[in-house]
Amino acid sequence: MWVTFSYIYALLYSNLYREKYAEFLKGNFPGIPFTKDYKLFREMRDYGRRLVDLHLLKSAELAPPIARFHGEGEDNKVKKLDYNEEERRVYINESKYFEGIEKGGWEYQIGGYQVCSKWLKDRKDKSLSLEETIHYCKIVTSLQRTIEIQREIDDIYPEAEKEIIEFENR
Repeated sequence: MWVTFSYIYALLYSNLYREKYAEFLKGNFPGIPFTKDYKLFREMRDYGRRLVDLHLLKSAELAPPIARFHGEGEDNKVKKLDYNEEERRVYINESKYFEGIEKGGWEYQIGGYQVCSKWLKDRKDKSLSLEETIHYCKIVTSLQRTIEIQREIDDIYPEAEKEIIEFENR
């Protein structure tokens, strides 16, 4: 079952799949094309496993994190968010910031929410602990790796739909 789940998880993260089945994804149950090509199935499954581990923040790919927390002073309070694309930084106040945040990661959305922004906004007017800054850096890294894996999945996704296993409706 884990094998099938991992394959489907990868498939659902394909941007090509999401575009093709956009209407079905909004309200119905979209079809899941199962490829007859076992090598391709395993490759998709492996991408799915990587994504699951990243999204649970349990992946070895999270180390070292691509984001770092920097700044002067002891004030770790989230006051006002300001993303600077050129510097690849998200300022949480006048002196503290997370560095190494790509635009794609900053803008990445799940369920209509911009993940990196929402996580910080949920902590507005609170000081971030060391554990929270580490956690946020893992989230940023997870999203960036997700974007990279999505590109790899999209490279092979068209092959998954070429020869699919047809299931009868019962």
